[in-house]
Amino acid sequence: MSELRSEFLLRVSADLDAPRVLDEAPRGTRLIMHFAGGAFSGPRLKGQVLPGGGDWVLLRRDGVAELDIRLTLRTDDGAMIYARCDGIFHSTPEIRERIRNGEDVDPAEYYFRTAPRFETGVQNYLWLNRLLAVGMGRRTATGMVTEIFAIR
Repeated sequence: MSELRSEFLLRVSADLDAPRVLDEAPRGTRLIMHFAGGAFSGPRLKGQVLPGGGDWVLLRRDGVAELDIRLTLRTDDGAMIYARCDGIFHSTPEIRERIRNGEDVDPAEYYFRTAPRFETGVQNYLWLNRLLAVGMGRRTATGMVTEIFAIR
């Protein structure tokens, strides 16, 4: 077996609307946050994060947040790309409070990882349909920034 390698694919920056909170749902507390918009760029593609996607977060009773992120990307040349990312966010309650208060917390102080998958029918971007990727995220005062790496 060869060594696992990764290659920088793109960076996504997106703003999130205020969460809708469903307290004490059967599996935990659910937060639903919609993307207000954003941008992405990488060596082979760049463009906008369109409004309307979001993150359907499940705050489990053990303090771990399960992420269910869905976005629609529009490249600068007009291609539409759907991205779905399962992920995990974990931190101490103190770190979560600092983030909620708008503080720019060093991402080394918490765990924010995603596993993006892409779908498109546009010829120039069909290669996205055939790769697995890993994202390393950072929360911001207004949303999130994630650097995504293709696994080779």
